[in-house]
Amino acid sequence: MPTPPLPPLLLAASLAIVLAAGVVRGFSGFGSSAVSVAGLSLLTSPARLVPAIFVLEVLASLSLLRGAARDVDWAWLGWLVLGNALCIPLGIALLAWLPETPLRIVIGAMLLLGALLMRCGVQLTLEPTRCVRFGAGLVSGLITGTAAIGGIALAVLLSTAKLTPAALRATLIALFLFCDLYALVWAAALSFGDAAHADLLGPDTLHWAMWMAPAMLAGIWLGQRSFSAMSPQRFRAHVLTLLTMLALLVVLRAGLGG
Repeated sequence: MPTPPLPPLLLAASLAIVLAAGVVRGFSGFGSSAVSVAGLSLLTSPARLVPAIFVLEVLASLSLLRGAARDVDWAWLGWLVLGNALCIPLGIALLAWLPETPLRIVIGAMLLLGALLMRCGVQLTLEPTRCVRFGAGLVSGLITGTAAIGGIALAVLLSTAKLTPAALRATLIALFLFCDLYALVWAAALSFGDAAHADLLGPDTLHWAMWMAPAMLAGIWLGQRSFSAMSPQRFRAHVLTLLTMLALLVVLRAGLGG
């Protein structure tokens, strides 16, 4: 068995965090990366974690997609994929010109406000036109590139759309599979093309992913069971509560320089 990436106590804490992230992902279709990065960065350097988390996210999406594929809203998905493909590189370029911490605080605060308003009963509705779908893809891609929280932004946006819980969850799962693979392709290109970025995707990434994958898959299984037993009304309430907590977490981490 390969050597664990952390001492026993820290490893146990890491596996518990990843298990919780898997439960969140299995239940809602999003949010595991925010939980993983926020929790694991307390135990080790985020630079060591993020590539491995992308690998875990791909694994999570693949494990969830088989059961969710029939519920995907393909009209939403196509435009969301296009918007993300166009704006993720633009967001990364924008990040090179803007200070990261204030940007994360502003974006996180806006998402927190939106989630709180909907949690308090404010009714917002996005009509599913092509422009709205494409615009949502552009916004989520831009925020993914600049602040790596496009999933939370998109979940806030889609919570205002006329989608059933199953369609919302399945569409997010399919989109994140594309986004995570897209990010891994870029990470691989940088790793093999530039020695300065060789640690983006390498043996250490796979080492971390191998140790964390069982906990992630176990959490996903638990989260899926919770989703299947949940009514649409309770699902919406729980998702809005989760969005509020994740957006608050983004703001706090940015404010503390995380």
